[in-house]
Amino acid sequence: MIDPHVVVVDPGNDHVVSQLAALEREARAALVDQRGGPQWLIDHPEVGDEWAHRAAHGDVLAALIDEVVVGYLVADDADPILRIDQVWVTPEARELGFGDEMLAAAMERGRDRGLAAVEGQALPGDRHTKNLYERAGIVARLITTYRAL
Repeated sequence: MIDPHVVVVDPGNDHVVSQLAALEREARAALVDQRGGPQWLIDHPEVGDEWAHRAAHGDVLAALIDEVVVGYLVADDADPILRIDQVWVTPEARELGFGDEMLAAAMERGRDRGLAAVEGQALPGDRHTKNLYERAGIVARLITTYRAL
């Protein structure tokens, strides 16, 4: 049994930071063919080589198996709300509790900062992310629809 290990990313930890860019590419590639994915990719520019900067200016959590990063979560304070901007666990590490642990850690950090609520986004049909949020008691309060003209 693997115990989920989640850390707050230290911008100076080159070993973890360097793995985030590769994992982000995997996450973004998975969104290309998902309903809503192409627009999400436009609205959320790639962090790329700026992960250390991103970690220094907001919450970036990483899920680890030994020294290998298998997931990440990016959150921002939008007082009084903690906004989950990105959450990804590589498919090979799903169902092991990493997403739940990262989300719980992010929510605890938000509570410690006095934030009142948490919100996140899930693409239509993204059952993994919807289930993650629902297990944490985060429920839909708005559905946005879209059609190109």
